[in-house]
Amino acid sequence: MPSSPADVSALSYEQARDELIQVVAELEQGQATLEHSLELWERGEALAARCEEWLIGAKARLDAARASRQASDAADPGDER
Repeated sequence: MPSSPADVSALSYEQARDELIQVVAELEQGQATLEHSLELWERGEALAARCEEWLIGAKARLDAARASRQASDAADPGDER
């Protein structure tokens, strides 16, 4: 598992989500040292933030598509779809 929280910016949503699942599973086992647990926690926080970035971006794209569709429908009310 990569150790630098900074490198999460290159991860896709699915990659970040899958790694976050692994981090949580390892933390839940309770076998890690305190230092390693802190590193895992920091990594998990960075991964969760990356997932949130992806989800916010996806929502913005959906909102823009809906607004565009509504504007198109309002401009041409006779065009039934």
